[in-house]
Amino acid sequence: MGKLICAGLGPGDPDLMSLRSHRAITAARDVAYFRKAGRAGQARRIVEGLLRADVREHAMEYPVTTELRFDTPEYNQALALFYDDWAARIEAHLKSADMVVLCEGDPFFYGSFMHLYSRLAGKVELEVIPGITGMTGCWTATGQPITWGDDVLSVLMGTLPQEVMQARMAEADALVVMKTGRNLPKIRSALAAVGKLDAAYLVEAGTMPNQRIRRLAEVEGECPYFAIVLVHGHGRRPEIPE
Repeated sequence: MGKLICAGLGPGDPDLMSLRSHRAITAARDVAYFRKAGRAGQARRIVEGLLRADVREHAMEYPVTTELRFDTPEYNQALALFYDDWAARIEAHLKSADMVVLCEGDPFFYGSFMHLYSRLAGKVELEVIPGITGMTGCWTATGQPITWGDDVLSVLMGTLPQEVMQARMAEADALVVMKTGRNLPKIRSALAAVGKLDAAYLVEAGTMPNQRIRRLAEVEGECPYFAIVLVHGHGRRPEIPE
């Protein structure tokens, strides 16, 4: 049996990839990655120029992305069948060769690879290489620490109902909101309701060449897929009284 390696790629800048992931990717004969149909895919873009000349690429194209609501039975069934199919394909491939699966950020932090892992763990030899998360790259890009002292950091999804978001936002000292895109107006409204909109930043394409950082209060409408909302904490820290 071959070995399946999932290589965490980090937040987007190839220089922020770990040495272990880099070694696995540059040596791989077979590389798989997720992407939207008709797109090159973010994971594939990150490794441009790193793959062997004789590499065999396996593009795992999602059957749906935003065409169906994520909370519908149809969406759930389409994604479940997709992951079942690719888990079976990978298991068959591993009977004769290794494979490396690419994953943006960290594979175990909201990564699509988790769904393959849950189907293949215990059946094949697996290695998961951690990566710097996208949110880490984004808050570093702002030039401000995200947490201090006893600050509580909450990571929320923009797909949550607004009332749920507001309750979690009100409790947290520092915030990361992912899955923004078309949810950005709802996120903005929730932050405004708890008095944190003026402290929020929108970071698009963090660590990438087209990175952009703006105050969320100055942004109207929606935003790209690779965008994160941040609210920095201001907690306890050693200071000399004036």
